[in-house]
Amino acid sequence: MTIAIMQPYIFPYIGYFQLINAVDKFVIYDDVNFINKGWINRNQILVSGKGHLFTIPLKDASQNKLIQEVELALNDPWKKKFLKTIQQSYQKAPNYQKVFLLIEEIVNFESKTIAELTLYALQKVCAYMHIKTEIVPSSGIYNNTDLKGQDRILDICKQENATHYINPIGGMELYEKNKFEKEHIRLDFIKSTASSYLQFKNAFVPWLSIIDILMFNDDENIAKLLKEFELI
Repeated sequence: MTIAIMQPYIFPYIGYFQLINAVDKFVIYDDVNFINKGWINRNQILVSGKGHLFTIPLKDASQNKLIQEVELALNDPWKKKFLKTIQQSYQKAPNYQKVFLLIEEIVNFESKTIAELTLYALQKVCAYMHIKTEIVPSSGIYNNTDLKGQDRILDICKQENATHYINPIGGMELYEKNKFEKEHIRLDFIKSTASSYLQFKNAFVPWLSIIDILMFNDDENIAKLLKEFELI
């Protein structure tokens, strides 16, 4: 059993989906503290040839709340604004029609929290990309919120009888391979390769939201992009 554990991000970049695709089970870490100005409720899309940050508004978001507790700002007209921006930016992209319908369905999903919306979005986008990995939220399953950091990750791995844990490259300073080895768990870090593709006639802008990938790449290219990483 190979697993990964990550905070929920909305429409994240390709590396996030490479990680999901590389494991048997993907745990959404939604019962940890929310991070202000992180990637939980925002990302970048292509607007006028440049990266443009979009943000999904939240109600009383705070780092003192768990991610699963942070509510969406339901009275904010962000949905129409966001979809309008997507339309104006990508309506001439080769896959615009079907990808816009996917995004519209996700955005209009009836959810109260950012965790609920993100879980639904990840499931729908993974289905579109033919990723079959099981995705589960950490809340309500592992009953180990008394543990912190690496110890909690290890406990989740043991509860899942995992033999292999993969973490994003940014965690190399947080996790120790020898501690995982003592529990008979292999620890690897995933490092994405910056691969370019045609974005209209503009200079390529890397590491944008998965929305950009889907707009410009067919199923064959997406399958290739999902494999463009190395394990360290």
